[in-house]
Amino acid sequence: MRYGIRSITMDEIATQLGISKKTIYQFFTDKDDMVMAVIDLEIQKNEMDCIHFRDQSENAVHQIFLALESLEELLKSTNPLMLYDLEKHHPRSFKKLKEFKYQFLYKMIIDNLEWGMSEELYRDDIQLDIAAKCRIESAFLVFNLDLFPHSRYKISEVNYELSMLFIHGIVTANGKKLIEKYTIERNKKLSHEQKV
Repeated sequence: MRYGIRSITMDEIATQLGISKKTIYQFFTDKDDMVMAVIDLEIQKNEMDCIHFRDQSENAVHQIFLALESLEELLKSTNPLMLYDLEKHHPRSFKKLKEFKYQFLYKMIIDNLEWGMSEELYRDDIQLDIAAKCRIESAFLVFNLDLFPHSRYKISEVNYELSMLFIHGIVTANGKKLIEKYTIERNKKLSHEQKV
C-alpha cells in the first residue's frame, strides 16, 4: 500500500517478514498469487467496514461521513501508484477489485441512496444507477495521477472534495443541515488530531 506493488520484491517481503523466500513460496505460487491474497483480504475488510458503517449510522448522510473518514485513514498510507500497478501488472487481482466495486460497493451505495431518499435527506428524483456509478468512479479518481499528480495534490484532500461534490449534489435542504453538522464534527476532530 505504501510503496506500490511493482517496486516491492519477494526478497524484500521475505526480509520484512524475517523468513526465507522459500517459505513464502510454500504458501504462494508467485507474486501475483500473493497480490490476489492481499486483495482478497482488503476486500473482506472493506466489506465488513461498510456493513459496520451502515449499522452504526444515524442516517444516510452520516453513513457517507463514516465511510469518508475510514477512506481518509486508508489513503494516508496508500501510494497512488498501487492501483496503476494492480491494473498493469496483476490483471486478475484488478478484475477482482472491479467486481467488488460493481457488485458489493454498488449495492451499498444504492442502499444508501434509497435510505436517504426515504428519510427525505436526498432528492427524490435521483437516478440511482447513474448516481451509484458516479460515486464509485469518483472515489477511485484519487488514484488517477494524470488528473491528480501526488506532487501537486494531497490524495486525502482530493478524496474529500470529490465526496463533498457528490453528497452536495444529492441532498435536500434537510440533508444539507446534516452535512453542516457532520462537517463541524469532522473539523473539530481534525483540529484536535493536529494539536496532538
